[in-house]
Amino acid sequence: MRALAAFHGILICLGTIFMTSAYDARAESASAADTAVQSFNILPSPLEDTLNRFAQQTGITLSFNAAEIKGLMTQGLQGDFTVQAGLNQLPIGSGLQAVPQANGYAIKRTQESTASAPSGTASSSGVPVLPPLVVSASKGRDYAVAQSVTATKTNTLLRDVPQAITVVTQDLIKDQGMLSMADVVRYVPGVGMAQGEGNTDAPIFRGNQSTGNFFVDGIRDDVEYFRDLYNIERVETLKGPNGMIFGRGGAGGVINRVSKVAGWDPIRSFSFQAGSFGTKRLLMDVGQGLNDVAAFRVNAMYENSGSYRDGVHLSRHGINPTLTLKPTDRTNITMGGEYFRDDRVADRGIPSFMGRPIDTSTSTFFGDPRRSPTGTTVLSLYSLIEHGFDNGVTFRNRTRYAVYDKFYQNIFPSTVSPDGTMVDLGAYNSSMKRSNVFNQSDLMYTLNTGPLEHRLLAGIEVGQQITNNLRKTGYFNNDVFSGTDHPDDPEDDALFSSVSVPVINPRTADPVSFRLDPTGVSNRITANIIGLYVQNQLKWSKFQAILGLRYDDFELKLHNNRTGEELSKTNGLLSPRAGLVFKPIEPVSIYWSYSLAYVPRAGDQLSSLEITNQALTPERFINLEAGVKWDIRPNLAVTAAAYRLDRTNVAIPDPVNPVRLLLANAQRSEGIELGISGRITSTWSVMGGYAYQDSRITRSQGEGGEAGSVLAQVPRHTFSLWNRLDITPWWG
Repeated sequence: MRALAAFHGILICLGTIFMTSAYDARAESASAADTAVQSFNILPSPLEDTLNRFAQQTGITLSFNAAEIKGLMTQGLQGDFTVQAGLNQLPIGSGLQAVPQANGYAIKRTQESTASAPSGTASSSGVPVLPPLVVSASKGRDYAVAQSVTATKTNTLLRDVPQAITVVTQDLIKDQGMLSMADVVRYVPGVGMAQGEGNTDAPIFRGNQSTGNFFVDGIRDDVEYFRDLYNIERVETLKGPNGMIFGRGGAGGVINRVSKVAGWDPIRSFSFQAGSFGTKRLLMDVGQGLNDVAAFRVNAMYENSGSYRDGVHLSRHGINPTLTLKPTDRTNITMGGEYFRDDRVADRGIPSFMGRPIDTSTSTFFGDPRRSPTGTTVLSLYSLIEHGFDNGVTFRNRTRYAVYDKFYQNIFPSTVSPDGTMVDLGAYNSSMKRSNVFNQSDLMYTLNTGPLEHRLLAGIEVGQQITNNLRKTGYFNNDVFSGTDHPDDPEDDALFSSVSVPVINPRTADPVSFRLDPTGVSNRITANIIGLYVQNQLKWSKFQAILGLRYDDFELKLHNNRTGEELSKTNGLLSPRAGLVFKPIEPVSIYWSYSLAYVPRAGDQLSSLEITNQALTPERFINLEAGVKWDIRPNLAVTAAAYRLDRTNVAIPDPVNPVRLLLANAQRSEGIELGISGRITSTWSVMGGYAYQDSRITRSQGEGGEAGSVLAQVPRHTFSLWNRLDITPWWG
């Protein structure tokens, strides 16, 4: 028990030499620590103040050289920790570590010599500093994360969250050179990336595809585009419905990106990547403290790459500055903004013939790459304010304003002729402009009532989304074939909305015009959201529980610019969550959970509200899950989860009256997920998992599928495993 509770001292001390990243060796402490777990709620503050507060709360003797830590900051400590685990967490990134001593702990340098601190130097608390100690060790990769704020809105150990969560860390992102969300989910059990148009990230969570369940630092980022990782510290995937935390959506799971923010550790990181097909990518990460009150950080990237597909290329660039302020030791303010631009050729891939990809070279482009451009611009501003009051209440406020502008056009393959020699090409373009503004305010408080410890959360989220959509259909050779255009003639539309080309040369140079036809989309959508939520994390004896409830008032207004039609829908969405955790020993959690989420009739992208479904209740997703999480060591975690996810209130045609829609229980996903992340030894790091999924339609949906049919793009078995062996501190 005592050995299991001891943390290994890990993590990089970021280099201070410009253009150079130097690793500071950090020792793995094998000393036994107190196994008593305490709750801490220490906000980011100067390291000296934090250490003094930690010593007062725990009652330990803690010695350090006040001059040595002057000006250093810590990211604080929130959650449940042993004394040794908390002391390992506080000085991360400072080049210091906590060393157990006979009479307590000493904060010491991890590198070379600390001889400049003479024996007998007094700490700020009057305790003598022990003689200097020289420690050296190799640094391992950090593929495991101990805690997160995302899943509960409080800083909670991942093993104590009754939900399957996979975190892809910055070290894994760097080691694999990940560039996209598709790269990330490769190592997330139970999540895959959908195939299709290829104009957005479209993950499939436990059998449920979504383009809108994306968040940044817990705030919605739901527009269809390709997200980059240049300014991301880690990516968290929470599986199962998440309505209580995130509101609408979150049906099968969500992906949350945690941003890099300014801190007081000096950062100088520059990297260049090059690869096949002319791939070039440049990254910059620079930051440091300006003084004891302010720190800045700037992340930037530029990429220009080709593709194995003829005529396909992409170019993207972005910049993300952040500023962190510490006006008092109990107040933390972070502000930032991002400009991101992505331009590429829309690649719809190769059509199928008789159930398989058609026989052609993988480099073949079907359509016309010159007339298949897609571009997205994202401009966002955001802030985080945290303050701890004297009475133990913590206040947190997040605000994010983002503007998205996307254009997408493509000439793409559709039907292959029966003999496999010809293929039809179609065309369309679409533009979308959306502005999002969200504000979240949370209050957190911890108290004890007899044997029960309560960690209370109450919050409100207010948001508005305004979207303008326009989609036009492409028509070929109007002037050549008919000389005139007949927008109201369906036969004319059928004749010219596609062109047939030979499979051996599936390109077209025929002129194409884009127009808003009678079935085209031109609308303005306004969504107003108010969410109220409460949560209690209870702890007693060997048990923990999470009870939460959220109510969302979701109002949607749609104006059809083409017809002048006005539609509106208001839903009151009540999303409960309950979880129970049993801890036979501290590193092991056995859990059960229930969660529920809704997707309003407007869908992920708020664009599918129609007169036929306006009055229907939202789709509902119910998840039952049981699992085990075991932190074998503080830097090695294994997880197992079994779940059943039911999708209900699905609209299907009435078999008696096809014009009428019925609501049905139409889909069930069941599965098992296994995961491992962290360090098996100090030099051997792993990340991977296995998932078994059985996702089926439970009631016939006409063209949507027959009862018993397996859902598309949900493999029965998936497995992935990444290994890294460090030969030296600099080579692996």
